Amino acid sequence: MTEGCIWKHILFFSLPLMIGNLFQQLYNTVDTIVVGNYVGKEALAAVGSVDSIIFMFIGLFSGLATGAGVVISQYYGAKDEKNVSEAVHTTIALTIVMSIGTTILSLLLVPFLLNLMNTPDDVYDLSATYLRIYFSGMAGLLFYNMGSGIMRAVGDSRRPLYFLIFSALTNIVLDLLFVMKYQMGVAGVGYATIISQGLSAVLILIVLCRETHCYRVVPRKIRMNRSMLERIINIGFPAAFQMAVTSFSNVFVHSYINSFGSAAMAGWSSYGKVDKFCLLPIQSLALGVTTFTGQNVGAGRLDRVRRGTKTGLMMSIAVSICIIIPVWIFAGTTIRLFSSSEDVLSYGTLFVRLMMPFYVSLCINQIFAGTLRGVGNTKAPMLIMMGSFIVFRQIYLFIISRLSDSIIPIALGYPFGWILCSACLVFYYRRTKLTRYAVTGSEETG
Repeated sequence: MTEGCIWKHILFFSLPLMIGNLFQQLYNTVDTIVVGNYVGKEALAAVGSVDSIIFMFIGLFSGLATGAGVVISQYYGAKDEKNVSEAVHTTIALTIVMSIGTTILSLLLVPFLLNLMNTPDDVYDLSATYLRIYFSGMAGLLFYNMGSGIMRAVGDSRRPLYFLIFSALTNIVLDLLFVMKYQMGVAGVGYATIISQGLSAVLILIVLCRETHCYRVVPRKIRMNRSMLERIINIGFPAAFQMAVTSFSNVFVHSYINSFGSAAMAGWSSYGKVDKFCLLPIQSLALGVTTFTGQNVGAGRLDRVRRGTKTGLMMSIAVSICIIIPVWIFAGTTIRLFSSSEDVLSYGTLFVRLMMPFYVSLCINQIFAGTLRGVGNTKAPMLIMMGSFIVFRQIYLFIISRLSDSIIPIALGYPFGWILCSACLVFYYRRTKLTRYAVTGSEETG
């Protein structure tokens, strides 16, 4: 990524990543489609409404994975094979520790979090069942994400894609088998998910152990290098903290939606699945920009960083517009995939058409945050995103819920936070000399 056409590098790196994320989203999306059509709207609400709880834990780990990816991509760009190997083995060791700790903590907190979400009685037991099964097998997801993150950091986004496609298709088959044939309900889709995620983790680890390059994983070398761990945490913890706390704040947002009943919950859950698919190109391009930036910083090609940001932003906006228009037009048809209930269809269609026009603002904040993380500046995106997605949004919802009994202004708390975040990140980016930051590790504005 340090030579040649910028847009081609970002596109060819992001495209397999985008397809991979598409199949990864199929895990939970197929779960909701199956239970929504073959079990009932309560099961749909149960499986779909717990995303914020799941991603609170996954977000914590994903942020650290971001830090590891930045460190590995910079050493790889600098052709420093020794430190690439140290970073990779430290990352695997960190994954082992985090998998154990996250699994235990998440299982203990299930009742507390469901109560915090104001989960209705007709959904509570189903949500608890799904979460306990999901969290029991979450180590598979964490190992796959970290392993694929290592490979993406060195520019290989294809092989993780192949394994993800295999495991996603496995999940679909197991969903249908467990729910339709064995009548296992919510528990069936939970078991199908963790089995499929475990397979993807095994495959990615086998590949890393058989590699011949400097990022090969050698089991006897797995240990935490203190200085490497500190660097990964210094870069990754701000993103981890931001993702985890943002997801935790969404638990409170769901409590506002949940107060309108299980139909509103199911409609919001259905919109949430559509939302994740629409976000895939934006997030994939942002990750492409992060890796592009990290490699060019490592190679000393700082002149390409700002050009990469502009190129990534234009690509992201163009793709998002192409997605937003058809999704907005066919909103009702899309929501009907998840449920045939008229109440659920009404709520879901409302949410899709209300939120879609604001997605361009997401392109802005994701791309600019990706660049800042790529140069190693993860603190600024963390503070700006937490201020916009947590502080502003919670204050807005607290006030608006007391001024209106309509669900529309509640839902608008999301896009208003996106817009504020984009404005702040653009202002910060324009005031910050990224080249100076990359060289010295300190912020300089002007």
